[in-house]
Amino acid sequence: MKSDAIKKTPARAAHRSLLYALGLTEDEMTRPFIAVVNSFNEIVPGHLHLRTLTQAVKDGIRAAGGVPFEFPAIAVCDGLSMNHAGMRYSLITRDTIADSCEMMLEAHAFDAVVFVPSCDKVVPGMLMAAARMGLPSIFVSGGPMLPGRGRTGLSNVFEAIGAHAAGTMSDEELRAIEVSACPTCGSCSGMYTANTMNCLTEALGLALPGNGTIPAVYADRVRLARASGMRVMQLLEEGITAAQIMTPAAVRNALRLDMALGGSTNSILHLLAIAREAGYPLSMDDVSRIGSTIPQLCRLNPFGSDFITDLNEQGGISAVLAVLASAGLLETDVQTVSGTLQERLAGTPEADGRIIRHAADPYAPDGGLAVLYGNLAPQGSVVKKGAVSPDMMVHEGPVRLFDSEEAASSAIFANEIKAGDVVVIRFEGPRGGPGMREMLTPTSALAGMGLDGSVALLTDGRFSGATRGASVGHISPEAAAGGPLALLHEGDRVKIDIPARRIDVLLPPEELAARVPASQPPRSLKGVLARYARLVAPSHEGARIEQPEEDTQ
Repeated sequence: MKSDAIKKTPARAAHRSLLYALGLTEDEMTRPFIAVVNSFNEIVPGHLHLRTLTQAVKDGIRAAGGVPFEFPAIAVCDGLSMNHAGMRYSLITRDTIADSCEMMLEAHAFDAVVFVPSCDKVVPGMLMAAARMGLPSIFVSGGPMLPGRGRTGLSNVFEAIGAHAAGTMSDEELRAIEVSACPTCGSCSGMYTANTMNCLTEALGLALPGNGTIPAVYADRVRLARASGMRVMQLLEEGITAAQIMTPAAVRNALRLDMALGGSTNSILHLLAIAREAGYPLSMDDVSRIGSTIPQLCRLNPFGSDFITDLNEQGGISAVLAVLASAGLLETDVQTVSGTLQERLAGTPEADGRIIRHAADPYAPDGGLAVLYGNLAPQGSVVKKGAVSPDMMVHEGPVRLFDSEEAASSAIFANEIKAGDVVVIRFEGPRGGPGMREMLTPTSALAGMGLDGSVALLTDGRFSGATRGASVGHISPEAAAGGPLALLHEGDRVKIDIPARRIDVLLPPEELAARVPASQPPRSLKGVLARYARLVAPSHEGARIEQPEEDTQ
């Protein structure tokens, strides 16, 4: 066992002395040491209940003969950090979480690990750590919250703010939705980033069935946590590590599921980073190619009327994967934490045909996410195609240019944006932001004002999973790196053609080449923001902290 490095031989007497200080018994010194990474805190609703789940995990580990040791991971609530300086830190935490897990797992010579995430950047951060460490690993998330009164979710609140600003919603109506939309603990109830990533852990093979969809407040979630604690001990006994599970085929399966679900655009950013940690350089071209072959089978909130809880009632992720597998669109001869994917899907009930469409009758013949290229995005951009209205699949209009989210939001709330416009928010990319902020406030304001069917929004920043409309993000290269967004002028005409996978400014190449890039607005950076801006990779490579070449000496 790896933990023998701190508990065997006379040379480890001092180590054992410290372990005895924890209250360990002689018998426990002979058992495997299992890390339990708990991302609990008291400021994130999705993490408020994780002490209960973590205790169930530890109970399962003990029942199966292991010794659990809990340690924490940080977690930021993207909703609470939205639309202020705090959002610059959200994406950065993903790499910090991965690094801190590596440090704790290596420093204390753990034999295996159970990761307990819930919200947006914690899941991919822990997945990056799992890929990096190569230990027997399993994930059990906090689970989604229930929908609010009147079948509402957090996206409805953000859009209500826009409706209120437009004068179509009263103070009382806004108050009614804000106090009812988030009725329980858990990750937000729609197919936003947290739930997308938790669903993808099942396709990656690193979580038991139900991890992506069982509601946070159900007893089934506690049972899943206990079973995960017991299962990690079997993984250790069988010698099955995360590295053996996170193969290129598993990553491709996760991307296929993402396309079928119509998940958050952030998932592409995270899969690019996770794949690189797993030694598989997934590219934007791969995303585009695979996405073109996968039908969109689900259409959940924020674009549809159904929620994660509805998906759970219809068989959850296993049911979606089974549809893909029966259509020959999945690689099923891959290892998971509980047998092969083929074994896991055997006997899965047939899809209901509405919440989970059949492959022959999908919501769309290709995936819910699309990669667009063009003279504005030579290295790619991402749009949640499944959340774009048919009238906006092709759109041409004049540029309304802004160098920050705040400037764009002010113009939207001041009714300065008109039908047909193309709002461009630049210098919000990984380096330019820094931190690649999410543009949920401007997109939701446009939707709340009824402009999401006539106004497009482009950015080198990101979007929340709660975003809907013709919102194209992750435009690469970003403006701060001299990308084409830095060449745009107010009034330029831009054409977005999602079916053709194009995004272009309608200018002759020679005129575009002759323009001088706009300068980044003045800013003062310190601490992690300064370091991140200096070291971050571009969005088409996952916006992770650049890794030096492996030292083989």
